[in-house]
Amino acid sequence: MTIIEFFLLLLIAAICGSLAQALSGYSRGGCLVSIVLGFIGALLGTWMARTTGLPELLAIDVGGQQFPIIWSIIGGAVFSAALGLLNRRAAVID
Repeated sequence: MTIIEFFLLLLIAAICGSLAQALSGYSRGGCLVSIVLGFIGALLGTWMARTTGLPELLAIDVGGQQFPIIWSIIGGAVFSAALGLLNRRAAVID
């Protein structure tokens, strides 16, 4: 994987993470948080897809690595919503 492919993968993860934050309604942080959320969403989303037996949708090949766009957005939205619920619950307790 070249450096350009790596930065392209980071850009795709940032876009997926931003879309996931917009879907869940919980936005915390900037670009780096979106990148991390995109990668966590890809891991969580593909795990959910494999567990339920659903096919991989819209995967982009970057440098020999498959990055699942749809599952990254879905997994990121689920993760972001869970963080939002936990954060809201912690604010109510304090």
